[in-house]
Amino acid sequence: MESLQVVKALSALAQPTRLAIFRLLVVCGPAGMAAGQVAEKLQVSAANMSFHFKTLSHAGLIESRQDGRFVYYTANFIVMNDMLAYLT
Repeated sequence: MESLQVVKALSALAQPTRLAIFRLLVVCGPAGMAAGQVAEKLQVSAANMSFHFKTLSHAGLIESRQDGRFVYYTANFIVMNDMLAYLT
């Protein structure tokens, strides 16, 4: 992983709501969680969630998939592990 990618990922995580989203998705594992459930669990409005999901997605930290009417988000464990390896 390049240092610029790490900086982008750490920058995305340097905000309390985005850090909480990412930690929640890590705990959920590969199954992920629907966007609405994440918003409800963290008590964040849907408009704010969209902004935070976009930032985390652009940093490569999360991925999304459509399932019917719902969008599920999952942590990108490969990027997370690469970032941790770079830091250690």
